[in-house]
Amino acid sequence: MAVKVKICGITRVDDAIAAAELGADLIGLNFYRRSPRFVELETARAIGTAVRGRVILVGVFVNAPREEVEKLQHELGLDMLQFHGDEGESALAGWPVPVIRAWRIRPGMRVAWESRPKADYVLLDSYDERLFGGTGRALPKLDLRGFELDRTIISGGLRVETVASAAALGPWAVDVASGVERAPGIKDYAKIRDFILNAKSA
Repeated sequence: MAVKVKICGITRVDDAIAAAELGADLIGLNFYRRSPRFVELETARAIGTAVRGRVILVGVFVNAPREEVEKLQHELGLDMLQFHGDEGESALAGWPVPVIRAWRIRPGMRVAWESRPKADYVLLDSYDERLFGGTGRALPKLDLRGFELDRTIISGGLRVETVASAAALGPWAVDVASGVERAPGIKDYAKIRDFILNAKSA
């Protein structure tokens, strides 16, 4: 089965439609206000209306109050929730939809499946002391033997030129934000097309 592709940090309706038409399986809507890819509620609602049923809608949160996540998940009909901050395990439990937990990997950090965050899916991303995702920084080289790759999403600085090698490892999905942009939050459709093509043909 071909790897799924998540285009994250969608901020415009046209970009969401283009991603869906070009073959994205998931799109990420970022509700972290300090992110350059933050999306307002009304825009998120319009994006959902435009692409619902064509892609999986993922809400991305960073240390958000549970009430806020519950409200947005209900109002927008989010299909999955992604927690990308310092949330504890209790924040990952009790949701009506699958949960993705970002695991931000520092260089030299020991990474083993048994020590992963407890969630439906684990997203491997590069660590930055100031930013929560979307850094463009490549993931440190990892030994993924022993990982349940059908529950793993690979992220961290992926680009058109590098996604094939990540997809060839056989994860459930690959994830990209800055690697398919013209500017933060503004997607480049040619890059999206080539990224998806390279990922799915790996």
